[in-house]
Amino acid sequence: MGLSVVFDLSDEDLDYFEKVFADRRPGGGNVALHDIVQATGQLIAAAETRGAPPFIIGKLEELRPMVAMLTDDEWRLPPEDMGRVLSTLAYFADPEDLIPDDLPALGFLDDAVMVELARRHLQPEIDAYADFCAYREKETARRQEAGEEPGVVSRLDWLDSRRLELQDRMHDHRSRRPFFSRS
Repeated sequence: MGLSVVFDLSDEDLDYFEKVFADRRPGGGNVALHDIVQATGQLIAAAETRGAPPFIIGKLEELRPMVAMLTDDEWRLPPEDMGRVLSTLAYFADPEDLIPDDLPALGFLDDAVMVELARRHLQPEIDAYADFCAYREKETARRQEAGEEPGVVSRLDWLDSRRLELQDRMHDHRSRRPFFSRS
């Protein structure tokens, strides 16, 4: 029989943790992409090696798509968005986090909490990247089935497809509801 532990954090609690999160970013969040990628990979590996519980490892695994959106050549975040993601993930590049990782049973608990805060902060970017990845997979398969060269499916391709979908919906909506009807 498992045990469910639930924390209800008030807005005041979240403000506290977000302040701690912001204060703990090394160099004010000016951490290089390579350092973020390396640190997050090492954090997940350390948790697995040290036998962290599955719920902690599962939470740390949520860092992978956040890092992937930084390193995916076809996604290419605009500089402002790239800075936002890097700044959010900078906490995980700090070797001295709130609870030392080598503390048995609790060492990665702060990291799990911070992953949740990072995920919430970056949810729009995470959702867009997941949508892009699904589009890229589907578009690559479509191209192959059509006998086309799959080539590179870029963020611009994805944005273009979303624009066309919106236009189609708009036109479809208009055709079903004429503004003026002439009788």
